[in-house]
Amino acid sequence: MKAKNPASTHKRVVIELLDAKPLRGFLNPARLGQTEALDLLTPDGEHEEVLLSRVRAIYFVRDLEKDFAPSRTLFLSRPKMDGLWVKLKFRDGAVLEGVIPNDLLTFLDTGLHMTTPDFNSNTDRIFVPRSALAELTVLGVVGIARRKPAAAAAGAQTRLFNE
Repeated sequence: MKAKNPASTHKRVVIELLDAKPLRGFLNPARLGQTEALDLLTPDGEHEEVLLSRVRAIYFVRDLEKDFAPSRTLFLSRPKMDGLWVKLKFRDGAVLEGVIPNDLLTFLDTGLHMTTPDFNSNTDRIFVPRSALAELTVLGVVGIARRKPAAAAAGAQTRLFNE
């Protein structure tokens, strides 16, 4: 049986550099964190190499021409989606809240994929390289099912079978 090669899918992104300059184009998200340089395909069809150490954030957007920065950077109340509710502080002092997957192993190497508090913005999600952060604070764990105490469950079980 032949193994299939994974499909190459490029997503619309706006790469915000540390000097706040935006670069618009298309990027393969599967390659994020695997190399020190990103291969950005510009809207003109040219390849541009961007060093990950120069990147502040990568915004996955719906439309390249619209504004990419979310208008709301903090949650108004506790988020409802599963994951870790985090507050990021960038090296330039800016603060952004979001929800990341509850898997810290993926963050330890390269960076994190985050869902922002502004669901109606042009941005679907953001990738933030670890090198762009000054501080990461976990504000809460969302979506964990509460377990019943073992004694209460055992008591209900024995009463059922002893009747």
